[in-house]
Amino acid sequence: MGKLTVLALRAVLVALLAGSVFVQTVMVPLLASDLEGLDQEAADLMRRPILVIVVLGLVSAQVVLVCVWRLVTMVRRGTVFSYAAFRHVDVVTGAFVAAALLVFSLAVVLAPGEAVAPGVVLLVCGAALAVMGVALIVLVLRMLLAQAVARDAEATQMKAELDEVI
Repeated sequence: MGKLTVLALRAVLVALLAGSVFVQTVMVPLLASDLEGLDQEAADLMRRPILVIVVLGLVSAQVVLVCVWRLVTMVRRGTVFSYAAFRHVDVVTGAFVAAALLVFSLAVVLAPGEAVAPGVVLLVCGAALAVMGVALIVLVLRMLLAQAVARDAEATQMKAELDEVI
């Protein structure tokens, strides 16, 4: 990976992390005040769960960003094809699964009553399915990483054997 690519990716990661911190510190309190405007019955049932889900969703996104930063660092150093990379990929997979469960729990919170249309709840369930699909894609990429690490170890062993022969 070239230096310019690493620099561009890191700039995007910093912008996303700064944006998520902004949302946590500014937008979530505004969302809380907007949710107070709901009728009393809906506000009691939905306000706290929605805020908790939003904050936990932002935390899971921040975890993914930090792990991607660490993986980019490993790519730059040439150490990504090692067993240390699995830890970061596993955390990313777990964060996406947690995010999918959070999106689905949002659908569960929005479903009762008539505050939200059933079509919106169905769309939120579709979004949960999409996020779970991303988790499965990351899992497949982890398997590819495992194959690459095994091939790298095999190549290193063959090179060592060849060096002994020479």
